[in-house]
Amino acid sequence: MAIAKLPTLVPPDLVGAPEALPDEPADVPLQLCRDLLIDALGGLAGAPTVAVLRQALDALRDRLGEPGDPIYAGREAGQVRFSAAYLEGEFAQIGGALTIERARYYVDRLRRAAAVERTGAINEINLNRWKEYDDILTDSLWMIDRRDSSGVHTADYWGNFIPQIPNQLMRRYTRRGDWVIDPFAGSGTTLIEGQRLGRNTLGVDLQPQMVERVRSLVSAEPNRHGAISHVSTGDSTTTDFRALLEGHGARSAQLAILHPPYHDIIHFSDDPRDLSNSLSITEFLRLMGRVVENVAPALDRGRYLALVIGDKYARGEWSPLGFLTMNEVQERGFLLKSIVVKNIDGTAGKRNQKELWRYRALAGGFYVFKHEYLFLFKKR
Repeated sequence: MAIAKLPTLVPPDLVGAPEALPDEPADVPLQLCRDLLIDALGGLAGAPTVAVLRQALDALRDRLGEPGDPIYAGREAGQVRFSAAYLEGEFAQIGGALTIERARYYVDRLRRAAAVERTGAINEINLNRWKEYDDILTDSLWMIDRRDSSGVHTADYWGNFIPQIPNQLMRRYTRRGDWVIDPFAGSGTTLIEGQRLGRNTLGVDLQPQMVERVRSLVSAEPNRHGAISHVSTGDSTTTDFRALLEGHGARSAQLAILHPPYHDIIHFSDDPRDLSNSLSITEFLRLMGRVVENVAPALDRGRYLALVIGDKYARGEWSPLGFLTMNEVQERGFLLKSIVVKNIDGTAGKRNQKELWRYRALAGGFYVFKHEYLFLFKKR
C-alpha cells in the first residue's frame, strides 16, 4: 500500500506569517506534542493486523494535515520536532511492511525517536533519529562542487578551504560549547563556521592583516549561540595553545583542524617562518611536526585532529605531500581513523583553463589534480 506524501504543513504559530522568521531555517520542522504523538504511535503498535495498522496510520497522517489538531504543540516544553520528509519516510516504511511484526518494529523505532534522545559523548547527533542527518557525510569520497558562500564567507583568499569541511567536522566531532583549534586561521573559515554552530574557536595566523580581517568578518557574522571566537597573530610552531585556551577559562580543546599551506604551491607571505616559504619538503615536514607537537597537549585524549592537505607536482614529479604529512602526525602518537578524498574541481588556478590543462596532461604524461585529502586522527 502506497502511503501518500504528507501535505505541506505550517506550524500553528507561523500560520499567517508573511515569511519565515529570519533566525529559522527555510524548512521549519513540525513541532508536535510528544505525548500525543507517542500515544498515537502506541495505537499503531497495538493493531492486530497490517490492514488495521494501515488504517490507523492513515488517520494519523490526516491529523498531521490539520494544523489546528492538538497534536501540534507551540514553542513550549513537551514538544518534539520532526521534519515532514523524515516522518513521510518513516510512515512509508511502516505502511509498506508485509508483516505485522515488521510494521510494529518500525513503529517502535519511531516511538523511540520521539521519546528518547540518544547522543554520543562527542557530538549532538541523535542516533535514535540518525536518518534525519542525511547532509552529514559518512563516505570517504566527498564530491562538493560549490563552496558555501553564505553570510560572511568569501572565496577571495587564495588557498582557503571550503566552509563545508569545518562544518562537517564540527558537527561530527564536537558539541556546542566545545573548543576547536585552528593553527592556520587564514581567512577565518573555521572561526566563522564555529560561531554559526555554537563552537568556541581559537585561531592563530602569522599575518597581522589577516588576523584583523578575520576579526572583522567574525564580528559581522551573527552569533546566536554566544560562542567565543578568538584569533591572534602568532607562529603555530611555537604558540602555547594551552595558555591561549586558559586565557578564556578553558582547560583544553576537543577538536583541531589543520589546513596548512601545501608547501610552496602558494606563497602566503614574505615571513621566513611561513611554512609556504620552506626551502624543501623536508623542512616543511619538520615544521608541520612542530605545529602538531604544539597542538597535541591542548587537545583532549580520545578527541580528533583533522588534517586537510593536498599533494604537489613540480618539475615533472608528483610528491605525495599529503601522505608525508600524515606520517608526521602519526609519528607524534595519533591514531589514523580515516582518509577522505575530496574533489577540488574548479580551482582558481585552473578555472577556464580545462582544455589547456587537459593538453598539458596528455603531453606531459601526468594526471591533473582533482582531489585533496582529509586525514582524520584520534589522540591516544
